[in-house]
Amino acid sequence: MRVAQRMSMIGTETAFEVSARARALEAEGHDIIHLQIGEPDFDTPANIREAAKKALDDGATHYAPYPGIPPLREAIADDAQARKGFPVTPDRVFVTVGGKGVMLYAILGLIDPGDEVLVPDPGYPIYESLTRFVGGAAVPIPIRMELDFRIDLDELASLVTPRTRMLVINSPANPTGGVLTRSDLESIAELAIRHDLIVLDDEIYGRILYDGEEHVSIASLPGMAERTIVLDGFSKTFAMTGWRLGYAIVPPSLVAMYGQLVINTISCAPTFAQIGAVEALRGPQEPMAAMVAEFRARRDLVVAGLNDIPGIRCLSPKGAFYAFPEISATGLTGKELADRLLLEAGVCVLAGTAFGGLATNHIRVSYANTRANLTTALGRIAAFTSTLAAGAAGSNR
Repeated sequence: MRVAQRMSMIGTETAFEVSARARALEAEGHDIIHLQIGEPDFDTPANIREAAKKALDDGATHYAPYPGIPPLREAIADDAQARKGFPVTPDRVFVTVGGKGVMLYAILGLIDPGDEVLVPDPGYPIYESLTRFVGGAAVPIPIRMELDFRIDLDELASLVTPRTRMLVINSPANPTGGVLTRSDLESIAELAIRHDLIVLDDEIYGRILYDGEEHVSIASLPGMAERTIVLDGFSKTFAMTGWRLGYAIVPPSLVAMYGQLVINTISCAPTFAQIGAVEALRGPQEPMAAMVAEFRARRDLVVAGLNDIPGIRCLSPKGAFYAFPEISATGLTGKELADRLLLEAGVCVLAGTAFGGLATNHIRVSYANTRANLTTALGRIAAFTSTLAAGAAGSNR
């Protein structure tokens, strides 16, 4: 059957494809340690689960209002004002089925064929995929290890053309764990205002920060709330990936657009899940703080372990739950190393090129796994890379 031409333009999320390969190997009897997926390994806190169960028992099985139930939109607005630092009214909040809905509506509603969207590279691959799907041009913003995985602001300014319509930022970032500073964001805001750019600000990891790092929402800077779409959600912070709940905070000028797109796609997010999300925001926050503390301990374990392996260099990420080591001294590309670690060492990671074209010599390691499994994985990686070194030494004799 013939599919639409536009399907040739859409990409994928490699993590899910690699996960399928890893599970197929497990089905054949292989022991695989999963460090590829961006999903907290913790269960959703019990109080959130209980709130959703009660909602089901109370009959919350019907359609919700298309922007989201009022108690959740109010909770999101209150939380955003407290944590993100800019005034938010509930009418500017849209609850979506996952954070991808926020991206889809921003790009589908604002990008015409030929418009340019500046996207981080390496960065979450769906930014580029959706841009190409609607006929836009995704222009990569190089994100380099030498700059602590932040943006070279002069280089960013050089990428803006008369066709540039949107700028995507993500801090803390997937896949690097990099965090943009307040100074970085002030410069980006000035650029966006000067060139009349819309900013899609992905803050999904905004509460997973380490070492006293500050999370700054660009929407809180002067003149930016009017041109920023804030993307956030419940998957990462509250270990609610399977609940599929994200949300957008949009400028008043985009309220009608988001409403139309929600109605035409999902109608609404599940009602009982939204009631659980109210409890996530209004209820005790100690489980989330404990989760972040555990992630920090795992980060320290992984970074130290990777840096002890000859041929691998790894910065300590400032947020999220990913390490993004540089591995060129192993003699392999990131893709080659990721493939061989899976097949020969039983460790599943992602190649840096799963996140764009500029990270050929990197892999992404998710430390959303137990410390015991991470320690075992590090041992397997070290053992595997030692065989590479031995092979290279033998070939040089």
